[in-house]
Amino acid sequence: MKKKAIEKIPYLKLPSVICKKDVKYVGVTAVKVIGHEKHLFLEVYQNKKTSMETPLVRIVITKKDFGTYFPKDESWSKQKIKTDGGCGRLIWTLPEESRDTWENQKKKNVLQSEDDMRRIKNFCKTRAWDEDRWWDYIMKKQDDITITARRKIEERKYERRQQALKERIRNTKPLPEKKILKTADDVYFRNKHYLYYKKRGSMVQIACSKCGGVTDARWKPGESYESQFMGRVEEPREGNIGRCKLCGASGIYKCQGKVKGSHERKIHLFLGQKYKEKGIVMRYLEVSKKWTLEILAGENGDEMHGAYEEMSGVEVARTYLAPGENTQTDFHKHSWCSGEDYWDDCNLYGNANLTIHPAPILSETYQELQGTAYQYCALKEYAAAVRKTDPRMYLQRYMETPQIEMLTKMGLTDVVTELVNCRYGIVTDQDATRPDDFLGIRKERVKQLIHTKGNIHMLQIMKAEKRLQRIWTEEQIEKLAELELTGGQIEMATRYINLQKLLNHIAKYAGCQYGTLCGMSSEQLKQTAHTYMDYLEMRLSLGYDLNNTVYQFPRDLKDAHDRMVAEANKDKADKRLKEAERRFPNIRSEYRKLRNEYLFEDDSYIIRPARSASEIVMEGRTLHHCVGGDKYLRKHNEGESYILMLRFKIAPEEPYITVEIESRRNRILQWYGNKDCKPDKKNMKEWLDNYTEQLRNKKRIQKQTA
Repeated sequence: MKKKAIEKIPYLKLPSVICKKDVKYVGVTAVKVIGHEKHLFLEVYQNKKTSMETPLVRIVITKKDFGTYFPKDESWSKQKIKTDGGCGRLIWTLPEESRDTWENQKKKNVLQSEDDMRRIKNFCKTRAWDEDRWWDYIMKKQDDITITARRKIEERKYERRQQALKERIRNTKPLPEKKILKTADDVYFRNKHYLYYKKRGSMVQIACSKCGGVTDARWKPGESYESQFMGRVEEPREGNIGRCKLCGASGIYKCQGKVKGSHERKIHLFLGQKYKEKGIVMRYLEVSKKWTLEILAGENGDEMHGAYEEMSGVEVARTYLAPGENTQTDFHKHSWCSGEDYWDDCNLYGNANLTIHPAPILSETYQELQGTAYQYCALKEYAAAVRKTDPRMYLQRYMETPQIEMLTKMGLTDVVTELVNCRYGIVTDQDATRPDDFLGIRKERVKQLIHTKGNIHMLQIMKAEKRLQRIWTEEQIEKLAELELTGGQIEMATRYINLQKLLNHIAKYAGCQYGTLCGMSSEQLKQTAHTYMDYLEMRLSLGYDLNNTVYQFPRDLKDAHDRMVAEANKDKADKRLKEAERRFPNIRSEYRKLRNEYLFEDDSYIIRPARSASEIVMEGRTLHHCVGGDKYLRKHNEGESYILMLRFKIAPEEPYITVEIESRRNRILQWYGNKDCKPDKKNMKEWLDNYTEQLRNKKRIQKQTA
């Protein structure tokens, strides 16, 4: 759209004011040719003599585009004729007119003449169910233009994606399927075979999954003369190792009665191949081995006819990595419509989403890495340390953080795993070239960290040591790492307690020693350490002086911790009561007045209003319901509704039922007892109905005597 040329065209102007009371806006149209293309002009004017020269808005539409020009601001926009996607108001109307009914809209917004309507219909070629709503023709045309343009953009994007996908497929090497299946069988399935057997007296029938042959043999000596000439085998037992008499292959005995046709095992593998000049493609494979026993119906029941095993595999996904390019993963999909397999550059949705898990890496990958940008990435060393990994993530992190190569070759496996999983919180200086600067620890601690393969808990302790500017022994660092304390906890505790004393007392409280490599002992130490830290933190928060050794080292840690919890809870509760009294003072000040109005008692019960905000809070705690919340306190404080306490007359201070009553009409909104239950529901409902009736009678009498 040629906006400059459009701006030079004079306004159409309003020929005359329409003498109708309800008409507020008038539309004028014209069709003009600009640059060999027809343009529909719609100008909307206020229905005033002073506004006949300049329109409020000029909307210009072509076959494939539209634009909105505001003369007042001299600005263009892609705003449609109605706001909010067609659900809002017309763009030239005032915001307060958005609530107009459809009939009022039709009366306020009209066209100058029938010719204007004809031009709109002929140009837009759309339909509207009500011709008086002429702006619907414009709106639908604008929607069509927008949708068509968006569709073309998406089609172009899809075409570019498909071209890129074909380019990647063309530059991907063929998959060495036979070699992969043989390697998987030899290395990961370990050439596992099965010997299926079925005993009949002293005889046994054995089917071998390797050769498929079926043999009959005797597993215990017979009494007849002929039996000594029959083949003998050891007694087959489920799970034991045996040898096939036909092919000599070793296999695992499996009872025929426990086999349901076939069984298989699946594994996943990664194979890396060179991609273009410097890139690599990581191919995620699923390999399965299936063992099948063939059974036929015979005279004596089911008989084994043969057995076989087969290897199969499928490529699930490919991830392309190249320096300077975005990482792209393509997925292998199946079309249920055409029955064909195909590659796509996006994953499936929902529960069908294809997930790539860590898996072993085939050895050919490391040869393919030579000559690429990843040849020095130390992936082989890392995979050997962790056995299963996701090489795609490793190579991506390697390009972002080249220090991973150094950390891997130093043996800091746990640190590298954190980085591969995008947990960069352990890094202090990402641009550093030395491990101590990179991780934020002392130089002399690197060897100790290597000895533990980069243990993350020990790393955190070493970082805390440097941050706090302390010097601890290697033994102390190992003990702190075993306790899994945070740097903040250590800083808080060592502000008042010597570190060695702290470690000794934790071991004493736990009744265990450090470094035993016993799981139960380590867990006991961890739990005790965290309990002790929690105890110290509560002491501090309650204002105790931790320089006092009596507070530092209690005789019974569990008992002292429980007492601190109770005291902290009481302190928190007291603060809540004080806060409620401060925020809702009218509850206490209005009590006497409300008591005269709502107090009632008989031989069994007494009901009265709440004395204060704190009493309402305590009522909610005692009866375990929500009356102590700010919502009910605010309503009582502002006189919207009142909280009444219903008690037994013999125990007037013991909470029984809480009642919320509306202040204006004396209507009970709700009533509940302990844990939101309604005790003695039928009788209590009758009692409360009688109570409200008496309140109304009392109010009626007061009005008559006033």
